[in-house]
Amino acid sequence: MISKTLSLYRNAYSGLSPSTWWLSFVMLVNRSGTMVLPFMTIYLTSPKMGYSIGQAGFVMALFGLGAVTGGFLGGKLTDRIGFHKVQLITLGGGGIMFMILGQMRSYPLICLCTFLLSLVNDAFRPANSTAIVAYSKEETRTRSYALNRLAINLGWAVGSAVGGLLAAINYELLFWVDGATNLTAVLLLWYFLHPSKQVRPVKKQVVTDPSHSAYRDKIYLWFILLTILFASCFFQLFTNLSAYYKIELHFNERFIGLIGALNGIMITIIEMVLIFKLEGRRSNLFYIVRGTLLVGTAYFMLNIFHINHLLAMLMMVVMTMGEILVLPFMNTFWTARSADHNRGQYAGLYTIAWSIAQTTGPFLGAQIAEHAGFNVLWWVLGGTSFVTAIGFLWLKKYMGV
Repeated sequence: MISKTLSLYRNAYSGLSPSTWWLSFVMLVNRSGTMVLPFMTIYLTSPKMGYSIGQAGFVMALFGLGAVTGGFLGGKLTDRIGFHKVQLITLGGGGIMFMILGQMRSYPLICLCTFLLSLVNDAFRPANSTAIVAYSKEETRTRSYALNRLAINLGWAVGSAVGGLLAAINYELLFWVDGATNLTAVLLLWYFLHPSKQVRPVKKQVVTDPSHSAYRDKIYLWFILLTILFASCFFQLFTNLSAYYKIELHFNERFIGLIGALNGIMITIIEMVLIFKLEGRRSNLFYIVRGTLLVGTAYFMLNIFHINHLLAMLMMVVMTMGEILVLPFMNTFWTARSADHNRGQYAGLYTIAWSIAQTTGPFLGAQIAEHAGFNVLWWVLGGTSFVTAIGFLWLKKYMGV
């Protein structure tokens, strides 16, 4: 039994290029400092800062607004100057902006710095997605994305756990650590993944019309719309859900950090093996539909059950299983519709979708929570997730896959 399990894990991780591993290691270092975003709402509503949940929601919306702009610019720059340069510039700029944001106290300056930080940070995403495609073969594409996500979420687990400890001491420490890991990632990326050291695998095209624009691809635009709806619900996990745990359930920062760490640990242990077993057996949309339903179920659990510490962790287990089924296959879906010359454009539009969700989701969620209560918010999110799952199912039937 042990031998079969070890063999399964070995097979799941085999066949990936060295560059894919190095890129994932860079992401692990960078995301180990991910502490500001999951605690931003709590930080702004703390007695020291004194802002309302509505004001905090507006700041989180600015994270999304900056991300929309950054995603567009990042996609354009990736196709123009290459993914390596864009990654270096945005990681370095993001690191500096994290440190500056941590020193801001006035609300207008917090809003401005938040927008600029997000713009720079999210210009990184299209370049990073394009790099994964460049360093992988078609048959290892989904696992390459899964490995990158594993690194991100393992870093998230470390960042959430350590962030909870640091937040209990001084919230300002979160900004310094987040910035420092960004700058460390720049050095690693420059040294280990310099273009002069790369031998890219030969890849065959997977699109029938390589001149087609992402902005004229009707199927892709429907996919982007549904992605926005899904991501708007999913982003509550890092914003208003944390505030709910603190304000309504009175969980302390250490436990909130532990819940976030559980998400990353589950992805670290389960995702690569599950993707290895599932990839190629069904269409990408088959798994996306089922994952979206699990996310909706997780939000319904917050109202159906009286949430204690154990049930909060169970809810995170259901949410994480949904995430595992959705995100890797979303990445495979968009890469399959792109070509080498326009991959930054497709990646940019995908980044914009998540950025729009980061703008609208937490902001609208915060307004619902403030004016109608958290219980109404969870019903809305669960219902929206189920409607989105139906939309993905319709797209699957429309494509005939």
